[in-house]
Amino acid sequence: MLDYAAFPEQRQERIRQILQESGRVVCTELASQMNVSEHTIRRDLHELSKERYCKKVYGGAVLQLPDAGSFFSREQKISAEKHTIAQKAATLVQAGGCIFIDAGTTNLALAKALAADLNVTVVTNSPAIAAELLHHPLCEVIITGGQIQRASGGTVGATAASQIQGIIFDQAFIGGCAMDPEAGLTGFDFADCEFKKAVIAQSTQTIVALTADKLPGVARFVVAKSRDIDLLVVEEGMEQGVFDALAAQDVRIVCA
Repeated sequence: MLDYAAFPEQRQERIRQILQESGRVVCTELASQMNVSEHTIRRDLHELSKERYCKKVYGGAVLQLPDAGSFFSREQKISAEKHTIAQKAATLVQAGGCIFIDAGTTNLALAKALAADLNVTVVTNSPAIAAELLHHPLCEVIITGGQIQRASGGTVGATAASQIQGIIFDQAFIGGCAMDPEAGLTGFDFADCEFKKAVIAQSTQTIVALTADKLPGVARFVVAKSRDIDLLVVEEGMEQGVFDALAAQDVRIVCA
C-alpha cells in the first residue's frame, strides 16, 4: 500500500483523481483514507487551488472547471445530453407567460425544443435564440440590445440590464458554467454573471438546466446561491450526495 504521508506528489495526484471522479473532496475523509493529518490535506488543497485545479470550501474543496470557450465553438458540439435536458426544460415553460431565456448553447437547444404552437412572450439576450424563435409564429420575441459578448453569445452590460428592469418574468431560464451546493451557480465572466443576477431579480421562478460535467464544480464569479434556484434540470444519475446537498438548499431537481 502506498505511503501517502511519504509521497506528497502521489497524494496530490490521488486528490486530483477523486476531484475528477466526484467533483468534491472532504478533508476528514481524505485524511482518513491517506493516513495523514487534516492539516496536511488542507495544505495539499491550498497547493491545488493555487494551480486553479480546485476551489477550497468549508471542510474541503470542489473541482474548478476550465473556461468552456466561445459560444460558437460550443455550438458546434452540442451534446445529446444537452438536447435531453433542453427537451425536459422546454416542458416547464408556462404557456401565455413572459419568460427570459438566457444566452448559451443549452438554452439554444431549449428554444429549438419549444412546441411550435406555444403562445408565450420570450425575452432573450441571445441573437441566436431570437432567430430560432422566429420559427414559432405564436411566440412574441424581445431581444435586449448592447454589445454581443463572444464567450456567451449574448448581450450584457448597462444597455441590456436597463431594458430588463421594466419587465417582470414569470420564469427565467438561466445558464451557468458550474454549480455546487455550497458555492451556488457560478460563471467565468463578471459582466455576464452580473447580468444574470439582474434577470433573476426580475423573475418569479428561476430555472437552470445543466449537464453532468458542470455538477458539482465552481467557476470564478457567483451568479446565485443554490437556495435562489427554484428548479434544476439535470439528467438521471447525478451523484446522490450532490442531490441531497442541493435538496437541503431547497432546490427542486427535475431529472430528464
